[in-house]
Amino acid sequence: MNFHIVTLFPESFDSYINASIIGRALKDKKIKVSFYNPRDFTKDKNHRVDQKPYAGGPGMVIEALPVIKAIQKAKGQKKNVKIVFLSPGGEKFSNQIAKKYSIKFKHLIIICGRYEGIDERVRKVFKTEAISIGDYVLTGGELPAMVMMDVVSRQIPGVLGNFDSIEENRISNHAVYTRPETFRYKNKNYKVPKVLLSGNHKEIEDWKKGN
Repeated sequence: MNFHIVTLFPESFDSYINASIIGRALKDKKIKVSFYNPRDFTKDKNHRVDQKPYAGGPGMVIEALPVIKAIQKAKGQKKNVKIVFLSPGGEKFSNQIAKKYSIKFKHLIIICGRYEGIDERVRKVFKTEAISIGDYVLTGGELPAMVMMDVVSRQIPGVLGNFDSIEENRISNHAVYTRPETFRYKNKNYKVPKVLLSGNHKEIEDWKKGN
């Protein structure tokens, strides 16, 4: 999977993409991440890309043309491309969407908004899919883009090493335990559930389904 991130702040991704599973996936060439800064596609001598909104209102809006040019640079002549427009009003992102992206597309272009948003005409030029990661508003689209990269990357064979590590593919609750079997904290003992120590696979599976 090739992730193409359109953002005014590519440096905000540095620590995330160079660490842990995503960092290893990049090193192993399971995924690739490229950045396209709209500031690099403006004629303004100060590389400014934001303007006041028409009809008034608070904040600033990112101009359409620099974003359009950044998307076009990312898209090029590539095939199997999906363009995602991150928006609080978009469809709620899910594992099902992530899996669909990982199977159907080779290139995922993710457009990160900032300030009061991006001129809506960008979406008239390109066929995009509006996606939201939750019922809240963030300062920018960079964090949602990282979330999407993480969730989609997990669906790619080899990224997790063992494909069985994908939690959503297993019958499992979210409660997990490891050693020691018992520990004491503030005069109280905390123990691993006995069923997990029983060796009875059927009872263990039943416990996982019921918790």
